[in-house]
Order: sequence, then C-alpha cells, then structure tokens
Amino acid sequence: MCGIAGIIHRGAKANVGGEMTSMLKALKHRGPDSTGFAVYGVPQSGELVLRFKVAEQDDLKKGFEIHGAIERRRATVDERIRGMGGEIIEADAVTEYAFRYRIRFTGDMRKFADFIEDVEGAEILSLGSSLELIKDLGDANTVSNQYSLGKFQGSHAIGHTRMATESDVDIRSAHPYWAYPFHDISVVHNGQLTNYWNGRRDLERRGHRFVSNCDSELIAVYVADKLQRGVALEETLARSIRELDGVFTYLVATADSLGMAKDTMAAKPMVLFESDDIVALASEEVAIRSVLPHEIDTYDPYDEEVKVWRS
Repeated sequence: MCGIAGIIHRGAKANVGGEMTSMLKALKHRGPDSTGFAVYGVPQSGELVLRFKVAEQDDLKKGFEIHGAIERRRATVDERIRGMGGEIIEADAVTEYAFRYRIRFTGDMRKFADFIEDVEGAEILSLGSSLELIKDLGDANTVSNQYSLGKFQGSHAIGHTRMATESDVDIRSAHPYWAYPFHDISVVHNGQLTNYWNGRRDLERRGHRFVSNCDSELIAVYVADKLQRGVALEETLARSIRELDGVFTYLVATADSLGMAKDTMAAKPMVLFESDDIVALASEEVAIRSVLPHEIDTYDPYDEEVKVWRS
C-alpha cells in the first residue's frame, strides 16, 4: 500500500520538515512499519552533509557488545573520511546508531562512499550539498521527533510511509532512496516494478552500485544515470514511463527540483495541488490539507503524466 508525499516552495524557504511530518502523519494508515524523509536545506559553500548509520534499531537489544561495536564503527568512519582527504567540520550523534556530519571533500565521490560503506555495519543514507535523508522504524511523529525534523528549514521535501510487503522491516529497506553515490537525488515510490532485475543488471553493467534489493532504489539510480548522461529531468521521467515496467507512481527530488511520474495504468493514487508559491502532492488529499487547511482545489494527475517543478 504505502503512502508518498512531496512539497516544494517556489522562490522561498519554509519549515519543510514540519510540513512533511504533518503530511506523513496523515498517511500513517497507509504504512505503519517505517517512515522516511528526504529534506532539502540551504547548501553551505564548500560543504557536504553526510547522513549515515552503523547499526539497525533492533541491534541495540543485543546489549553492551553492540554498543561497543557502534563506537568502533563510528571511529573507523571518522578515520576513513580523513584518510580520503576529507575534513569533518561538525559531527552529531542523532541517535545511538545514526549520525549527521558536515564535511568538506572534493575528491572522487564514488571511491569516498565505497570506502566508508566498507566499514562493517555502515550505510550512507545520503551525501549531498542540500539533501538530508532520514528514515527509521516507526510512524512520522516518532521518526520526526527522534531526528529533530519538526523545524527543518528548506525549499522542498519528499516522504514515505511504508507497509512492508516483500522485504524486511529495517532501515535499509525503508524509503526514500538516495541515488548512490550521486549528489542530492532521492526517490519515493508506491507500486511495484516487474522488470527490476533486468533494469538493475543493465545499470550494474554501467558501473552503478545498489545497496538494497528494493525496486524503488532502481528508480533513483535510473534517474541519476540519465541525468549524468545529460538527459533533462522531465525527459528522464517521460522515458521512465516506457522503460520501467509495472504499476507505479513515484516522486523524485534533486537539489532544486521536484518531479512526479505515473505509469500507463495510473492505478497508484496521487492527488496534486499547485499554486504560484507552493506545490503539494500526496497519495491522499488528506495529507495536502494537513498543511493547506484553507479551501483549495486539487486534481488527480492522468495516466503517463509527468511534471517537474523548480524551487
């Protein structure tokens, strides 16, 4: 089932963390297993934001041994950042197992990400100039409070409430997905891709790496691959309707844009509100009205519809 939502402010910054929390709270009934946010803040010149984890929430039940392992894994990540020529400006422990770093790094991003993820238990959730990707077990309130997202200022955000149907209930399987190792590209998706393995093998032959077996990650890497090759975002989404098989509606975000695409059958729901200042869309209208309670007109995008908005 799952629920997806997106919001973008055109020419302004707003409390997108609080807005996305409200939207995902309204969609809680569509997926109680995990909640995820991809929020786009104000980039700082020469800096990157690294979000990563070194354990799963359930690992904490293993007692003292895992707590010691978490400390060692984080120390190893620090060593590897510096070993690759990176500078740690700020390091925050958001939870016992999840961390937010502000860093400087100008080298090969793929080698950098691979070197960090080679640490046992480590997984990069996002690495970008403006993107910060947060996901964990629990509903929107739980995750938003745990990661202090209620006042996050930025231009746009996408989010996901997950009902696990084909993979584990853990952080690795939760959405959104970052397009590893590309800056600032994230995806949320409701549906199922039937050509996942063929698409994944094609992208792996092109040198791309996957960190999960979730079909939503395929969309993120597919979009990043096209953008890397110079295809515009709107054209990329239009091509995806022809090249991705299945029943799907998805949202994609980049550093300055929010886009949506629906497959040829348009079986997965999406409701859209658009004005000169703000665009909000979600699996159900109730999510949009949670942040825009005044009288508004919404509509359902058609089959094969593609839209892109810039912040």
